[in-house]
Amino acid sequence: MGIFGRKTTDTPAATGTAPAAVNPDLAALTGDYTIDPSHSTIGFVARHAMVTNVKGSFQDFTGDLHLDGSDPSRSTATIDVKMDSIETGSADRDGHLKSSDFFKTDEFPAMTFVSTKAEALGGDDYRITGELSILGTTKELSIDLEFNGSAKDPFGNERVGFEGKAEILRSEWGLTWNAALETGGVLVSDKIKLNFDISAIRNA
Repeated sequence: MGIFGRKTTDTPAATGTAPAAVNPDLAALTGDYTIDPSHSTIGFVARHAMVTNVKGSFQDFTGDLHLDGSDPSRSTATIDVKMDSIETGSADRDGHLKSSDFFKTDEFPAMTFVSTKAEALGGDDYRITGELSILGTTKELSIDLEFNGSAKDPFGNERVGFEGKAEILRSEWGLTWNAALETGGVLVSDKIKLNFDISAIRNA
């Protein structure tokens, strides 16, 4: 998850004139960062009744990044998600997802990801691989990332941004509840699409 080839921008001056963007030194963004949950999203998409997609997200999570601009393979990431914070736009559905049919949040309150490998794929594309733990089961997950750039916000925070995506089969983590449809197929897809929109602030 090293940083290459993108431009950094400072906050425009009060006059509204933005300073010229410059290419950063490869090592300039190396450091430790904390994910800003108020400007980040950890979401998912599941197929419902074989005909439509249901989207959801987690509202309460924390995470840390270590970025190494000189050696991408030394970059790391950890994320901890509180499963009770799941939201899909339906209180009844959220309650079902928290129940023993799905996430069993009373017994397993957190989902975690801890990276084990980071790779530069060329351009602004990266891949981070790690261990995803859900319901006490830990399996490998690879997340494809696009680096969106870096900037200093109006409050003096140095930020970096990433968009990421991955797919999992929920059954591999013990999430097997389903219901058969009269017309064939099942109510909830096994394949789940994960999406990440991450803004992280450099630690002082």
